[in-house]
Amino acid sequence: MFIETERTPNPATLMFRPGRSVTDGSTADFATPEAAEASPLAAALFALGDISGVFFGIDFISVTKAEGSADWASLKTEVLGVLVDHFSSGAPLFSAAPKAAAVHDDPEDAEIVAQINELIDTRIRPQVAGDGGDIVYRGFNKGTVFLEMQGACAGCPSSTATLKMGIESLLKYYVPEVTDVRAV
Repeated sequence: MFIETERTPNPATLMFRPGRSVTDGSTADFATPEAAEASPLAAALFALGDISGVFFGIDFISVTKAEGSADWASLKTEVLGVLVDHFSSGAPLFSAAPKAAAVHDDPEDAEIVAQINELIDTRIRPQVAGDGGDIVYRGFNKGTVFLEMQGACAGCPSSTATLKMGIESLLKYYVPEVTDVRAV
């Protein structure tokens, strides 16, 4: 099995492309070993010891190394070994369904929320997926959109610029009710 490796804008994160679908079209973010218990693959990656985050995209896996850990030159081989073992075994990706964070929007904002989600799905998500991450809608309240940055986007040095100059500008342009965008 050949797994392509790509750098991301976040120097602590590498993206691994196994040349096949990883998820069923959804994404999953694991920021702790406890969260990774829902996935045998994520748990095996965290078990390497130098991993601080795992993200499953539709056709890629982003792995973030812990601060102060070994460099990618040595850690990459270990990650590739875990990925090859998992995909070769045919093991399931999840042992339990990952839990989604609750979103509580005002029903009066339904049309605005629909516009925001449409823009995220069609214009924003495809761009950030190309860099090994995802942006997930978490709410809208009094003009402020709350987004969760996942995968390579979480902790990336350029994530604030992406959020403010890219995403916020786009949402304000197309949805005048949006006045601010914040990461959660």
